[in-house]
Amino acid sequence: MSQPVHDGVELIPRLDQSPTALKAALAVVAADRLPEMIDGQTRAMAEAIATGSVQPIRSFVAHWAAVVEIERHPATAQAYHRANYLANHAVSVAECRKHAATVAELYRAAYAAVTG
Repeated sequence: MSQPVHDGVELIPRLDQSPTALKAALAVVAADRLPEMIDGQTRAMAEAIATGSVQPIRSFVAHWAAVVEIERHPATAQAYHRANYLANHAVSVAECRKHAATVAELYRAAYAAVTG
């Protein structure tokens, strides 16, 4: 599975990739993850200040853009969360790897969609 699972339904359109726009989008598609995002933004800002580089902020934005990309498509989000759950509850290493590979493929596809 190298492409996201789309059923044609989008909860929201793809938005600008600014922290403010991503936060607003996340509030619609996965509000329960807002504290995680805010914590990540704080860590990215602190790292950017400490290193004198904007790369931590770019990485933060790219990651959350990919998360929003997954969540704005209900079928993709369902497949992603199901695979993540199954990977975390697998009874064997092989089963865990299989589901983790699905999680990674869906994330990579979403990341590629938003980063070009």
